[in-house]
Amino acid sequence: MAQAMPDEIMMDAALIEDLAEVAKDAAFLQGIVMRTPELCNSSKLVVYMPFTLFPTPVPKAAYLQSLAVQTCFNTLVDKISQDQDFLQEALASTIEVDDFTARLFRIHQQILKEGRAQSIVLGLNRSDYMLDQGEDGSLALKQIEINTIAAGLSGRASRMPDVHRHILKVAGKLEVSQRILDNNANNGLVGAIAKARELYGSERAVVMFLVEENQRNIFDQRCLENELWKRNIPTIRKHFNNVSETGTLDQDKKLFVDGHEVAVVYFRIGYMPQNYISEQAWDARLLMERSLAVKCPDISTHLVGTKKVQQELARPGVLERFFPDQPRVVEQIRATFAGLYTLDMGPEGDKTVAMALADPDRFVLKPQREGGGNNFYGSEICRVLQGAKGSKERTAYILMDKIHPTPVQNYLLRHDGPLKVSNCLSELGVFGAYVRHGKDMVMNECVGHLLRTKSSEHEDGGVSAGVAMLDNPLLV
Repeated sequence: MAQAMPDEIMMDAALIEDLAEVAKDAAFLQGIVMRTPELCNSSKLVVYMPFTLFPTPVPKAAYLQSLAVQTCFNTLVDKISQDQDFLQEALASTIEVDDFTARLFRIHQQILKEGRAQSIVLGLNRSDYMLDQGEDGSLALKQIEINTIAAGLSGRASRMPDVHRHILKVAGKLEVSQRILDNNANNGLVGAIAKARELYGSERAVVMFLVEENQRNIFDQRCLENELWKRNIPTIRKHFNNVSETGTLDQDKKLFVDGHEVAVVYFRIGYMPQNYISEQAWDARLLMERSLAVKCPDISTHLVGTKKVQQELARPGVLERFFPDQPRVVEQIRATFAGLYTLDMGPEGDKTVAMALADPDRFVLKPQREGGGNNFYGSEICRVLQGAKGSKERTAYILMDKIHPTPVQNYLLRHDGPLKVSNCLSELGVFGAYVRHGKDMVMNECVGHLLRTKSSEHEDGGVSAGVAMLDNPLLV
């Protein structure tokens, strides 16, 4: 892959210092900021969110491939969420050993037993990829994961193009600045939320953002909220404990929280065990799932995002179950899959364990968790699997081929980090939005992208953690 910027710029220390200061101010002007750890619930003090000084080259063919397949992934997620037999089969071994996934699955079963109150389904997801470099130098787009809950950073991603355009103009690269892509991810997701609320059919009902108690990343959510308010759609922000204390269902199963009728529950929390700090939090999740409110995601769609489902989809013949007589769609989706291997008990799982222990640097070990920073690499894989190889505990994980992207040099701007050139690796996310009403898919779109870049010395971690940086693709 080409270097991000010419050597005459990358090696001009004085120019880089000036550009870095311009870039930081541009980030503040665009609202690309977050709260500090010390004042996570106050905006009295904010810092710029980590980002790259220059955009990162991305092959145009791979970028277009990621956009083209997104509506297929939207459809796939929705189809799986309606296939209770598949979810049961796929997650059977996992829920025996992973208490968190098991509790989510029990809510899913209870809703199936009682019957879904709402036929409107809203999906806002993000499919994440890296470019794998083969031994022959070829590059292939490979999916890391698909996020079906709290797929964040659409607000920041939509504002990053103006930051890099400005930096490039100041650097004297006007032609390059004009190649930075527009990104409408934020408005695209808001459009789907607005459509779901419209179908719900109440002018006074609100969109409820269910959020964490401590919220450094509030401004990304505010981008969505403010755009909804511009469309005269009221929003409220609530925690699990607010729902457990004031949430009720009326006789029609309409959800009321703190006196507000809720049309849409948008989950920006609920994907990690520590989000459920009490039994009341679990009760609140069940209350919302039982309600007439449109859930984003509903419990079934949440489960589709588990790593185990991702691994099962890579098995021969499984995609054909969801796309019979659509070989081109199957081919499009399967082309993005990296090698994925089961750790279920039995000969196949035993073979996976042996393969991982023999050459751990070839793989990534993934638990059923979202939010970044959960995966295991190298010697850590050996430690986990040697401790669990003969027990069912290993079925809480899947094994995936490690992807080998080509490093690119860039400067990473972090408020507490040095200004130095780094070897960087990038991950491309693509936002999808869909709304289904009964059997009718009324909206299915690819709405934008997110590029995150980190130093090659880091294996795992996200933007909010200060490991990955916001970025823009520069198509080459």
